[in-house]
Amino acid sequence: MSRHFAVISAAAGLLTALPGAHALQPGPAPSPSAAAGSKSAPHTAGCLPGGNGYLRARIRGALNLDIDWHNNEIECEGGPRPNGGGLRVSFAGPQHADGRRLRMVFGVSEAKEGSQGRELPTNLTVIFEGEQRLFATRGDDRCTVDKLEQERLGALGGSRRSYRVIASGFCISPASTLDGGGRILVTRFDFAGNAIFEGN
Repeated sequence: MSRHFAVISAAAGLLTALPGAHALQPGPAPSPSAAAGSKSAPHTAGCLPGGNGYLRARIRGALNLDIDWHNNEIECEGGPRPNGGGLRVSFAGPQHADGRRLRMVFGVSEAKEGSQGRELPTNLTVIFEGEQRLFATRGDDRCTVDKLEQERLGALGGSRRSYRVIASGFCISPASTLDGGGRILVTRFDFAGNAIFEGN
């Protein structure tokens, strides 16, 4: 998926505040027209039916953001990683009227369906949709989920099983653009999303 995005280096002053995120880069206050343009489109789907989904993250580097997203302003999805090794959980934040939004994808190695875990190697991809920017760690050795829990949702049994996935962790090395021209470090992240498993 990530290879389909053309990546450009982040430049100072390029970032405009994303809904649900607090931009920390200094700069002049936005004009009323700019502020009006940054209002998010209505978000009705939400993350978890119980209303207890969220994503918090601290991002530093080419972009400085403090993410604090709540259930009704985000979309989340998850399940086994495509290679079958571990768990992948994705969060899409509030959407601008022009279609821009931030998506974070966590690939947690060694995570097993329905099981708790600690110190799990994690791959991280940060996508700025509508801006042609993507940052990726390109490996599981730069971030760690230090605590993982899974709570069963819905009826037990059956071939389709859903879980609330709660995790916290950090990165020790930055994620970079595909051309290496920009870097960000996610110093801390906490999330509660969902994961669906199918089959036996």
